[in-house]
Amino acid sequence: MADDFDPTTVPIRTAATVMLVRDAVDGDPGVEVFMLRRVGNASFAAGMYVFPGGRVDDADGAAEIEPFCHGLDDADASRQLGLESGGLAYWVAAIRECFEEAGILLANPRDGSALSVGDDDRHGVHDGTLSMVDLCRRDDLVLDVSTTQYVDHWLTPIGEARRFDTRFFVTETPPGQDGLHDDKETTASTWIRPSEALRMQADGELVMMPPTIKNLRWLDGFDTASAAVDAGEAIVDPIKILPKTRFDDTGRMIGVVMPWDADYDHV
Repeated sequence: MADDFDPTTVPIRTAATVMLVRDAVDGDPGVEVFMLRRVGNASFAAGMYVFPGGRVDDADGAAEIEPFCHGLDDADASRQLGLESGGLAYWVAAIRECFEEAGILLANPRDGSALSVGDDDRHGVHDGTLSMVDLCRRDDLVLDVSTTQYVDHWLTPIGEARRFDTRFFVTETPPGQDGLHDDKETTASTWIRPSEALRMQADGELVMMPPTIKNLRWLDGFDTASAAVDAGEAIVDPIKILPKTRFDDTGRMIGVVMPWDADYDHV
């Protein structure tokens, strides 16, 4: 990082991340969550295991998308997020990123028929040649945003070269959609029990950021995917979590301090 780097001038981008959950396939109580490994040369979270997600784009908040959203309008979405307006864009971004990165589309045809989208549609949305509005209009799709629940809120600490104001969501994966990484921004994917992901992280097998670890711990307490989503629906006004970076005497970053750590106020 350049010597003249001023961490206070780094722009904060809005982002949305979604935890896709399903009942554990081994039949025992518990859930599995879909996780992706980001490419090693990514500009943010390189090589780490994450949930599908990314930046909220301007198109996610376009007025044209709202008629295709079921169960939540911008006023209600904004109220949940504590915003004056533009809240629905976070749900749309979560759905779009889920489709781009995991190949799972949280949508249904308005007439109740079977969903039929292919890899070409996924890649088109990913590279920007097909917008979510155009996809919904072409196939008369409805984004059922009411089934995607807002559960957590994190802000990247000052000192990072890229900062994000990220809302975390949880939703149950639609039947028949298994998910697969895109081989562009991500190189591996897995359905995994939160407890196993946490064990692998503790053993150094998976690298994760603190928000991912915290939300895995939250998910680990549920016996079914529907219970996790119901619990998410009951969460109101999640507290924004702002970690702080810890530096040594030379100015080198050596760790992250969380709000619940004893020395948080002294960093």
